[in-house]
Amino acid sequence: MATKVLIVTGDAAESLEVLYPYQRLLEEGYEVHIAAPTNKTLRFVVHDFEEGYDTYTEKPGYTWPADLAFSEVAPADYAAVVIPGGRAPEYLRNDPELRKIVKAFFDADKPVAQICHGPLLTAAVGGLEGRRVTAYPALEPDVQAAGGSFQDTEAVVDGTLVSSRAWPDHPAWMREFLKLLRSRA
Repeated sequence: MATKVLIVTGDAAESLEVLYPYQRLLEEGYEVHIAAPTNKTLRFVVHDFEEGYDTYTEKPGYTWPADLAFSEVAPADYAAVVIPGGRAPEYLRNDPELRKIVKAFFDADKPVAQICHGPLLTAAVGGLEGRRVTAYPALEPDVQAAGGSFQDTEAVVDGTLVSSRAWPDHPAWMREFLKLLRSRA
């Protein structure tokens, strides 16, 4: 039986930050499940960096079916969790079921991969306290307010937490996460 990895996300997640780790983990032979607030078709977005804009732009992205609702997740069944960015983490951090799931991974010292705005969710469960992390650069004050030390680099590994800034950093992020996952699962 393949080792299971959970991706937790919702509407307005960045398409590439969900689908790249999903496909990369499948390629490595892991069984991957996508969990969302409800078992529904999710609507992702595409964030791009365009000349003349002070921040990223957002366009409609892919749709993708969730495999299960947060209320159906048994964290003990999974070796690791992936937290994509986009706007989804901003509202997902308020979901009590998801906070229980993410906290369970930290409490069990299982690998957690977060990217872009994902630290908004891990901050909500105390997962950044005393850790070195990276995130989308605009989140530097949020990381610091949550007790983390912000690093502006492609990927940061601190114990079982692997973080990255945004989808342009995917190769470094997944390389580090897969290294950790192989050693732990």
